[in-house]
Amino acid sequence: MKFGRFVVRNRVLILILSAILLIPAIFGMMNTRINYDMLTYLPKDLDTVKGQDILKSDFGKGAFSFLIVEGMSPKETAALEKKIEAVDHVDSAIWYDDVADVSVPIEMLPDKVTEAFNKDDETVMAIFFDTGTSEDATIAAVKEIRSIAGKQCYLSGMSALVTDLKALCEKEEPIYVTIAVACACAAMMIFLDSWVVPFLFLAGIGVTIVYNMGTNWFFGEISYITKALAAVLQLAVTMDYSIFLWHSFTENCAKTDDKKEAMARAISDTMVSVTGSSLTTIVGFLALCFMSYTMGRDLGLVMAKGCLFGVIGSVTILPAMILVLDPILEKTRHKPLIHQMNRLSQFVTKHYIAFLIVFILISVPAYYGYHNAPVYYDFTKTVSSSTDDTGFSAEDTQFLTAQRKMEKDFGVASTHMILCDANMSSKDAHSMIQEIEDVDGVKYALGLDSVVGADVPKEMLPKALLDKVEAGDYQMILVNSSYKTSTDEVNNQIDEINTIVKKYDSKALLIGEAPLTKDLISVTAKDFKVVDIISIAAVFAIILIVLKSASLPFILVAVIELAIFINLGIPYYTNLEMPFLAPICISTIQLGSTVDYAILLTTRYKRERMDGNDKKKAVFIALSTSMPSIMVSALCFFAATFGVGLYSDVNLISAMCNLLARGAIVSMLAVLFLLPSMLMLFDKLICASTTDLHRYMKSKKAARKAAVNQA
Repeated sequence: MKFGRFVVRNRVLILILSAILLIPAIFGMMNTRINYDMLTYLPKDLDTVKGQDILKSDFGKGAFSFLIVEGMSPKETAALEKKIEAVDHVDSAIWYDDVADVSVPIEMLPDKVTEAFNKDDETVMAIFFDTGTSEDATIAAVKEIRSIAGKQCYLSGMSALVTDLKALCEKEEPIYVTIAVACACAAMMIFLDSWVVPFLFLAGIGVTIVYNMGTNWFFGEISYITKALAAVLQLAVTMDYSIFLWHSFTENCAKTDDKKEAMARAISDTMVSVTGSSLTTIVGFLALCFMSYTMGRDLGLVMAKGCLFGVIGSVTILPAMILVLDPILEKTRHKPLIHQMNRLSQFVTKHYIAFLIVFILISVPAYYGYHNAPVYYDFTKTVSSSTDDTGFSAEDTQFLTAQRKMEKDFGVASTHMILCDANMSSKDAHSMIQEIEDVDGVKYALGLDSVVGADVPKEMLPKALLDKVEAGDYQMILVNSSYKTSTDEVNNQIDEINTIVKKYDSKALLIGEAPLTKDLISVTAKDFKVVDIISIAAVFAIILIVLKSASLPFILVAVIELAIFINLGIPYYTNLEMPFLAPICISTIQLGSTVDYAILLTTRYKRERMDGNDKKKAVFIALSTSMPSIMVSALCFFAATFGVGLYSDVNLISAMCNLLARGAIVSMLAVLFLLPSMLMLFDKLICASTTDLHRYMKSKKAARKAAVNQA
């Protein structure tokens, strides 16, 4: 109560300070760098990551792209190559003129060079940057290359993808927040008892979102996924705290005419009720920090911090706003759409066996779908669109158009790079390349010895060419593959190439997007199990402490886990691929944020049992009184995420938001229909294994026995 009275007494000062703090928060938000390259979050001890570092440190080459040039003469293309090499942070461009002068007719060149660089009226050059894939300097260089090259040229590669993805996200992100706010506001206006209070909720949460995004500056950078989802997720998962405060304030106003005293009590009540629910949400996000793929830590820390800001804002900023604007709130009250739903609650408690059977029948296909749902690791699908019969679409980004032309016209779907001993004999290098080219799906391998032949001494080669493919102890060989990144075919191909390469040079490294993605698949498969176990264990422990029960944690976690199986199992039956991050993030977020619904209903059930009601009446009262709050909370969560999922053209963001929206509804249904049935079924076990309930039942039994003895 002391803290509540302090907030009430200093409400104007709190609002002034919160407004002042927005200034540094906005500054921090504007100056936090955004990382669009998901492969940079891989563990640094992987060979593929070490190889990327060597490529940058020894060769001065970071990012890599292919440029397809249409309808240009060899001399025009050579001139374009010189212009591209003059662009800041372009390390080098490799075209066939590095092997032979452009005055030499294409027909006279070795077949391998001709096939690698030319197709009809198209030619392709490899471009290396001296900066990383998603660095600002690389993105600026990509934009300048596109400007120089013009519309008849197409730039592929991860840096081109990152450039288009950044532009798309920057265009969409303000709209994400607008959609989430509008949908959540509409839901609250319908289901709460005031037309104006939803705007106060959104204003209070909006301030804490700015604080959260501003303090990300201390991390140096965050991922684009975190930036895109953080505001929407924070709005969705912290809305409950504002609703708790408002309901408590309304209840206390009915007990006293002093609004200030009612708010002080409401703050005190909210701090108690929010502690358990916010802890489950926070630990759910913190569980992501245990991923070795550090994208999880990026999202987990930001969202855990956001939940903490949300709790603080709900007991400081929001109460101050409500008290200052109370006269307006009083004039805009209305009857809520959802009242106590006695008929539905009675129906559930009466037919609880039927609901148990239904959920048991659902659980088997849900569990199977959950473990077999298709996921994708191909980052090109992040910005993919539907295509026409030619494989192209008017909605394609510049990157997608280039990528599809590379696949269609040159038969190249992915490119690997081999870093091997620069002193390897020409004979061994030539043999190694020939073996690599015999591997299924390899279009060709390009190295010095494959282009000019094993009999040509390196001393006779142009220094400019040597500088591009040799540095320090390493030489570089390009391997073009017809297999797409992240497919089983390319992963098997990588294993075969690695076996061949290691035979000739045990220290050689195979790098590139496809090898990095192969490692990503292995890393995240382990991460999923680790995060799942940690999040369940942490939530289990919190429920154990909050509800003081040995059985209720099993029941509540089982109910929400089944909801997660249903949510993440549906894509299997609809044949819809999910981004690889979805199973890890969604299961953790859904568990941490929606187990609150189960805790709310179970807490009321316990109270009713301790008030002397039998199990049926206790479950009925708990369900009828909790149902409105659970439905409002879940529908607000759904509203805040579903609209963004429908709107976004970034496949990863759209998929994540759609899964979160559906997860909120599935969890709500599980808590409203399955949990009451579980409480009815396991009532005796719950009473025996829950500390305060067991104590109450024991004292009640002793009282009855004493009464009988007295009689």
